[in-house]
Amino acid sequence: MDFMPYILGFIMFFNIALGISIVFLERKDASSAWAWLMVLLFIPVVGFILYLIFGRRLSKQRIFHWDTKSRLGVQKAVESQLTKIEADEFEYKNEELKNYKELYYLHLKNDDAILTQDNSVQIFTDGHQKFDSLIKDMEMATDHIHLLYYIVRKDELGQRIANVLIKKAKEGVDVRFLYDDMGSRRIGRKYIKRLRNAGVQVEAFFPPKIPNINLKINYRNHRKLAIIDGKIGYIGGFNIGDEYLGKSKRFGYWRDTHLRITGDAVQNMQTRFILDWNQASRNDILYHERYYASEPSGDVGIQIVSSGPDSDWEQIKNGYIKMILSAKEYVYIQTPYLIPDESLRDALRIAALSGVKVKIMIPNKPDHPFVYWATFSYVGDLLAAGAEVFIYQNGFLHSKTLIVDGKIASVGTANIDVRSFRLNFEVNAFLYDQTLAEKLVDYFKQDIQHSTQVTLKLYEKRSIVIKIKESVSRLLSPIL
Repeated sequence: MDFMPYILGFIMFFNIALGISIVFLERKDASSAWAWLMVLLFIPVVGFILYLIFGRRLSKQRIFHWDTKSRLGVQKAVESQLTKIEADEFEYKNEELKNYKELYYLHLKNDDAILTQDNSVQIFTDGHQKFDSLIKDMEMATDHIHLLYYIVRKDELGQRIANVLIKKAKEGVDVRFLYDDMGSRRIGRKYIKRLRNAGVQVEAFFPPKIPNINLKINYRNHRKLAIIDGKIGYIGGFNIGDEYLGKSKRFGYWRDTHLRITGDAVQNMQTRFILDWNQASRNDILYHERYYASEPSGDVGIQIVSSGPDSDWEQIKNGYIKMILSAKEYVYIQTPYLIPDESLRDALRIAALSGVKVKIMIPNKPDHPFVYWATFSYVGDLLAAGAEVFIYQNGFLHSKTLIVDGKIASVGTANIDVRSFRLNFEVNAFLYDQTLAEKLVDYFKQDIQHSTQVTLKLYEKRSIVIKIKESVSRLLSPIL
């Protein structure tokens, strides 16, 4: 008896059932649903396996938790700021902040992102400078060191960081080290064991429950945070690895943006770390004043904004859109990936079409080929609307920066792509300070000197092979 027709019929039925589930039950957005339906249609069996690994929605159960006292304290602070803003009684250290009330209200209302106005910020664009500063601060730690990184390598820089953490742990400093299981999959047991044997608390975010089978592999903690003694915080794009020092032959010089923050914004960074740590560890961090020892340090306004698949709102993306639509003169963007969804693409086009100068800088080489070609597929749309696009030629551009009118900016971990907005756990610092924004503008203009501009005429001359690569990658972009 020939069973092949029955097997094929079962596969077809199974694909149809799964397709109905994707479209009607999981209620994915239309572009993502169509992309997955194409995968299921063209590669039925393999497509089903890929969907189980990469396509399933994250459970909406509460992922992050903290003790009741701490949670109520945050809620009270948020409600106090909301009440004052709504009653127009909020006190501004800088009157310019009033012009962006809707932006920080958006983050405060929907992400509990408390606005602090007493911060100082140092900008790093070079990995050597960033890690030299971080290591120096860690060596001075007296109470605790909290690190969270997406990628941790066991190379020279990774060992250098480990040596400092081990030294401080032996001195009695509480050291906690959280890494993403997928991003740091090559970290090695020996590296982890060495840290733990010295007293460093080490945890992985979303590790597999079954060895080598991780059904949460698609949901990555892409955040990079470091908090020292509750007084100093680091946030931005650099991970821990030699390539971030420009030592990779493939990528060459690594251009990124990272911030060192002192002031009360560090408290909000600490809260983010504690929530992530408590998700990954059985040894929860409970509230203690020593974790919140920050002191006023300047007059920079900052909100620490998080987003992830656990949230109903794509909070960082919404912040980007609000910033872009508030622009009067210009919008400068640096991102390694440019795969905006329709809402963000519309915001950029509307800004450009209304006379706002939209300048976007992307890298000249891929670290993920499909993402790279999908990026170029969106370049044409923006060029046609009047945006200017620059290709960075001095190594690899990994900076995630958005600046509006030299007055406000965002620096953090979120790329301009669907993955960052919907699938990854991200964190950005939204900066309300003209001096700081102008510094970021200066860095952008310096980078233009090492870039080539893509004109619409030049873009339209690309080969048929490149056009095919772009088209295929664009179709898959909602699930990349």
